[in-house]
Formats: sequence, C-alpha cells, structure tokens
Amino acid sequence: MKIFAHISWFLATVVIFIAIALSIVLFPILPRPYPRKISNWFIRYTTFFSTTIKGKEDLDAQMFLINHQSDIDVAVLETSTKNDLAWVAKKALFDVPFFGLAMSLPEDIEIERESKTSLVKLLRAVKDRVDKKRTVAMFPEGTRSKNSRMLPFKSGAKFVADKYKLRVQPVVLVNTLACYDIKKFLYSPKNITVVFMESFIADRDNPDWLKDLRKKMQKVYDDELAINISNR
Repeated sequence: MKIFAHISWFLATVVIFIAIALSIVLFPILPRPYPRKISNWFIRYTTFFSTTIKGKEDLDAQMFLINHQSDIDVAVLETSTKNDLAWVAKKALFDVPFFGLAMSLPEDIEIERESKTSLVKLLRAVKDRVDKKRTVAMFPEGTRSKNSRMLPFKSGAKFVADKYKLRVQPVVLVNTLACYDIKKFLYSPKNITVVFMESFIADRDNPDWLKDLRKKMQKVYDDELAINISNR
C-alpha cells in the first residue's frame, strides 16, 4: 500500500507546484486574495482532501494562530476561510526561487529569527497588513511538529499581538500530517478537521496567555483526534 501513498505524494507535490505557478500567473490579473484562493482550491480539488469545519470563523480576526504539521496546512486554511491572509514565514523561504515569488507577490511577511532588526520590520509589516484589513496568519510553533504534540510557541506571536492589541483567533488543524507527510513522502486524501476557537483581544497584562493558549489548543487537538480515531 505504501507504494501507492508514495505515488500519491509525488502527484500531490506536482499539483502543489502547478498551483504555485498558477498563483504567480494570476496575481497581475486578479485582485488579492483571488489568485491564492483559486490556486489553493485547485490543490484541494485535485488532491481530494476534504474538511470538516467546527466553530465559527471570526471575519474580524486580525491574527490567526495555527498549529503546524504539514506543508498542506496553508491550502487547508486558505480554503476554509474567507479572510485575506498574510502569512508570516522565515526569510529563507522568500529567498527560494519561484516559491519566494509566490510569497512576495501577495505581500506575505518575512521574519529572520534571532534578529532584532527583523523584529522591527515584522512589527511594521503586521501593522501595514492589519491596516489593509488583512488577517495575519502565523504558526506560533515556528516549524512543523513531528507528532501530535505541539511544540512550544515562540514569543514573537505574543509580542506582535500585544503591541497592537490584535484580535486573535486560534485555529486547530487535525489530520494534516496523516494527509501529507513530506518527510516520509506519503500522501493520502483525508478529511481534515478545522476548529475555529473563540477569538480574543491580546492582553499584554497577562504574560502567560500564549502558554495558556498552547494548552487549550493542544486539548482541542487531542479531543478531536480521539473523535477521529473512534470514527475509523
């Protein structure tokens, strides 16, 4: 069976690259966010994953904080929300030919870790995107987790949210790693659960809200994973 999962991974990866090219072609033609939305719906329809939405998307959310397991997470969220997303990603990704162009055209936000100068640029970029009525999308873990346990959340998300008192909505994605695993070269169409948790205004007077949020998101993830397993 694994051979079919490997073949499916290769085909899904080809689809993702085609979608990236499609978004680049569409950006001079269509206003944002349509190029990215169209390209990610192309991924969804051609790789056959589906979603179950739980909770209610906050159309006024200024920041989404999302757990990160798979390269397909972006496509899952882009096709699950109406918001115009500005993704925060490490600078190295913007330097990758072709892929970097697909991120710079929609004005995604680059960040260089351990750089104070980059943090100042991040603050300015976030304010610019929020002023344009866009939603900043961040993976607070900073990288993909390798299992069902979320990694510690980086402080950058709290720093930015506190600075501008942003309206934050946590979003939990369940089953994306089982769907697309770049490390094992496996792909299997799955139903992915997307949980929109209750939004809140960042409170700088509470130094532990990000740590507390990680615990809450982990519990939601564990509960939903238990439901998925029991339904198999």
